[in-house]
Amino acid sequence: MRGFFGVAVYHAKHEDNIGTLWRSAKTYDASLLATVGRRYEPQASDTCKAPLSVPLYHYPDLDDLIEHLPQGCPLVGVELDARAVPLPQFRHPLRALYLLGAEDHGLPPAVLERCHHVVQVPTPQAWSLNVAVAGSLVMADRYAKTGRAA
Repeated sequence: MRGFFGVAVYHAKHEDNIGTLWRSAKTYDASLLATVGRRYEPQASDTCKAPLSVPLYHYPDLDDLIEHLPQGCPLVGVELDARAVPLPQFRHPLRALYLLGAEDHGLPPAVLERCHHVVQVPTPQAWSLNVAVAGSLVMADRYAKTGRAA
């Protein structure tokens, strides 16, 4: 599997989470990082200089993000939701944009309705993961399932 993927955060609350996701995006060879509804300021924690390798796009709203999805690139919501496929059973599309929700509100139902797939990171506890952690785990899972992680 080659393809490409990107990661986007819907209405991110904390800029440091975007910085952590950006570093993970570089580590796992993401093609892009995006924010929807909020801009990002560069973080001092970005020690690997991710902006030199992974572009950051900003979309003012979900409609704009969807309008700019590359051809044949499904939107994959990452959320605790009844219709979500557990990450270990999820088959990653060849091309994908993974959409994560805000730290305090997640992805609203209207946003989930617009996603082609919904996946969740299983945990032994009922509460959700930090957005940067969840996004990093999704990228790590995609990488592991390519067979390149052996």
